[in-house]
Amino acid sequence: MTSTTAASSIRVDDLRKSIRNGSRTVEILRGISFDVAAGEFVAIVGSSGSGKSTLLGLLAGLDTPTSGNVVLNGTAISYLPEDKLAEVRGKLIGFVFQSYQLIPTLTALENVLLPHELNAPASEQKAGRERAMELLQAVGLGERAEHYPVQLSGGEQQRVALARAFILRPPIVLADEPTGNLDSKNGAHVMDLLLDLNQREGTTLVLVTHDPAVAAHATRVLTVRDGEVIADERKSVEQV
Repeated sequence: MTSTTAASSIRVDDLRKSIRNGSRTVEILRGISFDVAAGEFVAIVGSSGSGKSTLLGLLAGLDTPTSGNVVLNGTAISYLPEDKLAEVRGKLIGFVFQSYQLIPTLTALENVLLPHELNAPASEQKAGRERAMELLQAVGLGERAEHYPVQLSGGEQQRVALARAFILRPPIVLADEPTGNLDSKNGAHVMDLLLDLNQREGTTLVLVTHDPAVAAHATRVLTVRDGEVIADERKSVEQV
């Protein structure tokens, strides 16, 4: 496998994913390769069934490819043991889900804090709480920190999820249709907050979307069709 360069935050090498469906093998990804530079904002677009969400799951180490590999900040993750993979994910990746994935029995503050409590030493818990409150304030929810998910609107829950994704200052943030469950007004607000946090924190951002308005914010757009990247468009700053 070709080694990753220092400038690459993400490297995808000949990534393939197939599943058995009875006697038939279904190819979901068909040999995808690309690099993402540190600090780059990439949108992955494509129709339903194109393979874009499968690709994002493989980037996050949530699934194992049939062949090929994903390298994050120099670490090949695709075939790591689960305990090692969980450790790498905790250090390198913040993930924003379309369906928020908040724990209903935890407050907004506790949901944001959870990755920190799972990955940071006990000596840093006070700093983690301060960081969580700063992030909630940054997404406009400082006064809602003690509210439970059921007491929050969909847009507010997604803003909690954004804060949670950034709590550990991950070098890479992955987002799966982060505005897909929101109306256009709340979706635009969440997208603005995501971009603001991303620029402030200096992370690499890879986002899957079917919405051209969301993809228009990216500096690079990868179009996936039938498990292959059919277009790789880079934009100038003036075009974003």
